[in-house]
Amino acid sequence: MERVRDLSALPKAHLHLHFTGSMRPATLLELADKHGVRLPDALTDALVSGEPPRLRATDERGWFRFQRLYDAARSCLRQPEDIQRLVREAAEEDLKDGSRWLEIQVDPTSYAPRLGGLIPALEIILDAVETTSRETGLGMRVLVAANRMKHPLDARTLARLAVRYADRGVVGFGLSNDERRGMARDFDRAFAIARDGGLLSAPHGGELTGPSSVRDCLDDLHADRLGHGVRAAEDPWLMRRLAEQGVTCEVCPASNVALGVYEKPEDVPLRTLYEAGVPMALGADDPLLFGSRLAAQYEIARRHHGFTDEELAELARQSLRASAAPEGVRRELLAGVDEWLDD
Repeated sequence: MERVRDLSALPKAHLHLHFTGSMRPATLLELADKHGVRLPDALTDALVSGEPPRLRATDERGWFRFQRLYDAARSCLRQPEDIQRLVREAAEEDLKDGSRWLEIQVDPTSYAPRLGGLIPALEIILDAVETTSRETGLGMRVLVAANRMKHPLDARTLARLAVRYADRGVVGFGLSNDERRGMARDFDRAFAIARDGGLLSAPHGGELTGPSSVRDCLDDLHADRLGHGVRAAEDPWLMRRLAEQGVTCEVCPASNVALGVYEKPEDVPLRTLYEAGVPMALGADDPLLFGSRLAAQYEIARRHHGFTDEELAELARQSLRASAAPEGVRRELLAGVDEWLDD
């Protein structure tokens, strides 16, 4: 009988983790109590029971409900020590799952009103990331993300700020929220500012809408990576393009099922993308709401898609190659993947 290796021991990079969504459920309950925040009953019940809330975001009403729960959780992050705790605990959870490099995604405008403004908010986040990385040994960087639901001028402001802090740990620029709202080309100038400043381009696309949103991210935003990108599997030509250009899709299987993009874990097109040569970096997206962290995404690939340990190791390599980790760090971690296979 073939030995089954421990997926939490497989060195990997985590490239799709949202800031508030990284929080531990118990931490959110404690912070809500600390700040006197009343959480929605659906969220409280889910946190207490350990069962993720029932979410289906394939229609606008469902997406609004998802955002309402997320915004409620975000409202509990009110002080620098709350930010520091979140970052520290996110790193601890990632390390348990075998992550050796984490790029956490954040829109600092969401936290600015309670943390003294946009620049102080980003500096508090970056300070927490730097301290946590130094103390835990986990490589950590930040991807600043604009919001599709806001005006493109806001995105340009964020892009300039992200570039300004490129020497403090910001490595990329993203675009999140409902991709059915706001066209990618409306944000092309913001992404040009980020690219000119040396940041990688990592917008969300190909999750709630089909292959066209992936093409828009490639054509208009010159994506180096795609947040999700799974709907590219519906277009063979587009998959060939992603493979040839080496654009990595940050695929989040548990999130896709929780939000109703696919009905079951086996419906997520991991095998289709993999066999088409599309690079992938598995991610947990928002563990707070979806109930599973990084290693569980690799377990989905193993259990529901028949990925062998050799193929899982290749997925880990793809995540590391797509990361912004320094070349020396990347080489060391890639060697660790080989050791995991040889063990």
